Amino acid sequence: MKTEIFKTKEELGQAAARQGAELINKAIAKNGVANIIVATGASQFEMLASLIREDIDWSKVTAFHLDEYIGLPMTHPASFRKYLKERFVSKVPLKEFYYINGEGDISTECSRLNALIARYPIDVAFVGIGENGHLAFNDPPADFDIEDPYLEVDLDDDCRKQQLGEGWFNSFEEVPKKAISMSIKQILKSESIICSVPDKRKANAVKNVVLGKVTPDVPASILQTHPQTTLYLDAGSSYK
Repeated sequence: MKTEIFKTKEELGQAAARQGAELINKAIAKNGVANIIVATGASQFEMLASLIREDIDWSKVTAFHLDEYIGLPMTHPASFRKYLKERFVSKVPLKEFYYINGEGDISTECSRLNALIARYPIDVAFVGIGENGHLAFNDPPADFDIEDPYLEVDLDDDCRKQQLGEGWFNSFEEVPKKAISMSIKQILKSESIICSVPDKRKANAVKNVVLGKVTPDVPASILQTHPQTTLYLDAGSSYK
């Protein structure tokens, strides 16, 4: 796992997007198409804002949604479908974008997504790290062994408090307790992983991820085992 540190979150986002664009264009040159995973949350604001300005033939790119709350309508301010539609999908002419729908039958939706992503080897995964060390919505202790690409997960209180603290909800009680998340194993199948983690509140999690042992109690520590992962930090989130 490689680490890059920048002074500001804006510089972080630009650098992460630049590397992402290079990897996407490399995949298109090699295979004619590229397949990517896109994350959400406050950590991805600057990266996505830069990525949509990169020189990429988006008509050759298929993208997958990383995680979504269960039971939250797309009209809710915290909906990740809403987030991605407004900040990414509506901004670039993608070949295809596969949203996660957390409002219907969850087993059926996971089966649908699992069948879809099995057809698309992932070239680049854009992810973040939670304050509790989670990767996607795989909260500690995460399941490192489950083979299913998408699964229903429980959100722990620390994760839910982070969502409240970032301003997505008006009260802790309003934050959903369950979500559909991409699994750890599926994320690790990506050829390259770009992990953007700005802000001081993430510094302790970053330290545990980079310097600690690989453990389900720090889910994102598993990124240590992926040879093509780059961790992008700013002055606040840096553990140095």
